Amino acid sequence: MIKHIVLWKLKETANGRSAAENALEVKRRLEALNGQIPGMLRLEVGIDFSREDASSDVALYSEFESRAALDVYQSHPLHEEVKEFVMAVRSERRLVDYEV
Repeated sequence: MIKHIVLWKLKETANGRSAAENALEVKRRLEALNGQIPGMLRLEVGIDFSREDASSDVALYSEFESRAALDVYQSHPLHEEVKEFVMAVRSERRLVDYEV
């Protein structure tokens, strides 16, 4: 199984919305992918409440059957739509992919 974790820090404002509003929209769009992409076992999104300097604003935790399934997700048209939105509102991205 593959675990795919992404952390984003969002711009203070983007697309006419605050970071808090965009965080909710990122969460909504990503969670809509549940059950839509073959090989994706689980996807959850959390919004940070600690608001510390070292915090990210949004965390994505997802699980995939295999590396091939993660590759399918990465290039899937539904993911590409979400990715386009996220890229417009984020200022920073961190990623960890690992196998268990």
